[in-house]
Amino acid sequence: MRVPPLQHETPSRAISVETIGMTMRFGSFTALNDVSIKIDAGSFHVLLGENGAGKSTLVKCMMGFYRPTSGQMVVEGREVDAPDPRAAHDLGLGMVYQHFTLVPSLTAAENLVISRNDVPTRIRWERERAALAAFMEKMPFAVPLDVPVGRLAAGEKQKLELLKQLYLGRRFLILDEPTSVLTPAEADELLGMVRGLTTSGDLTCLMISHKFREVTAFADEISVLRRGEHVGGGKVTDLSTADMAAMMIGEKELVRPAARLVHNGQPVLTVSGVTASDRSGLKTIAIDELQVKSGEIVGIAGISGNGQMELMEILSGQRPVSEGAIEVCGAPFHATRSQVRALNVRFLPEEPLRNACAAKMSVAENIFFRDFDFAEGKPKFWLDNRRMAALAARLVGEYKVKTASLDTPIAALSGGNVQRAVLAREFNGKVDLLLIANPCFGLDFSAVAEIRARIMAARNAGTAVLLISEDLDEILELSDRILVMSDGGIVYETPAANADIGDIGKHMAGHH
Repeated sequence: MRVPPLQHETPSRAISVETIGMTMRFGSFTALNDVSIKIDAGSFHVLLGENGAGKSTLVKCMMGFYRPTSGQMVVEGREVDAPDPRAAHDLGLGMVYQHFTLVPSLTAAENLVISRNDVPTRIRWERERAALAAFMEKMPFAVPLDVPVGRLAAGEKQKLELLKQLYLGRRFLILDEPTSVLTPAEADELLGMVRGLTTSGDLTCLMISHKFREVTAFADEISVLRRGEHVGGGKVTDLSTADMAAMMIGEKELVRPAARLVHNGQPVLTVSGVTASDRSGLKTIAIDELQVKSGEIVGIAGISGNGQMELMEILSGQRPVSEGAIEVCGAPFHATRSQVRALNVRFLPEEPLRNACAAKMSVAENIFFRDFDFAEGKPKFWLDNRRMAALAARLVGEYKVKTASLDTPIAALSGGNVQRAVLAREFNGKVDLLLIANPCFGLDFSAVAEIRARIMAARNAGTAVLLISEDLDEILELSDRILVMSDGGIVYETPAANADIGDIGKHMAGHH
């Protein structure tokens, strides 16, 4: 007797999906307004738009997480109803999310098998492994199937998320910024595979992305949302990146970074022979030598989890050092508050709401943290509310922080506005050393342009900048020198002017 095929073995073909008049209101707020988009079968379609434009709301309506206020979804020319994600899955729709949905304690193979609707009560692992091996042979990259997911690198987890959707036989796949944790080579491999599946007619893809390089390299068409409305789109071959940006931001004028000035600065930050434990406590972060001079941006590239965040914690005094020395302007530096003030060191850590703010305190109080107990070179023993309000009002205006009032809790602000508020605080006054980690992660197009312009302006004014970023495009755009971190150490250095993206990617992937 023939054993019935597994779910992922059923033949598949790409399907077309269309939204007609999709509208979603949350109380008096309209997140989506009459959005009609068609994604043709077998196409690679990209959804562009700034944060808050309605991209996530649209795909959540398509996937059944939200019930739209009005509007319909059409699959293969037939009006359908997707009241919940399972119904969307049954229609052939799947989604790879920004945040991992895998079970960390189970292996990759176990995660794949239990994700099926038809998983038997008693799993016949010999048969399952044979089927998985046959499935993996068709894939252009491999993921270790017998290792617990919790021990996989972030890039491998993201690949597994995609593989899971393909294994389940999804014919229409939504990708939500899928390459943020991948090397350039891995990103190209992943999107190249998706592109191959769409070209062969096996898959339709709708991808949310902020990276124009990915759009122009892999997409067929784009659709642009702005303030909840569909404002344009078209074939990628007919549009320039300037056209796409103009549709995304509307009438707003993008801030342009200042021209890069030539500096021959003196060393500001010097790190020598520093070692520390990583977050797991199982590995060692070892920085043999790192130097940043005034008037230069040193960019540190690397895949998430290779020690970049521990380096930021070491430099900001949040992670104890086993041995080695850190100096700023020739003086020993332990990131005490008095040293930070005396040496004009500033920090812009990753996830500033969690790492650089008191979430429940007001915008004004958060902006005043650096100065509340010090003024005109002297300690202050009482809180000067008038001075706090004046400083906050000035900086909120200068940095275009959108807030209902200065007394609004900073947690109520959008991610971009929290970032602007922290940037305003850290850039206020003389800055000799700026330590930054992922300054634009998750921010919209215009916020990214503004923040990068301010970083470049600080560099041109003589500030030494250490930029840690998982966005290689950001590293390439801003840096004077590029270092690569892999497995807890610096493994590669190159001037940005003649950097080879292939070499950088190889070192990021651990091929030294």
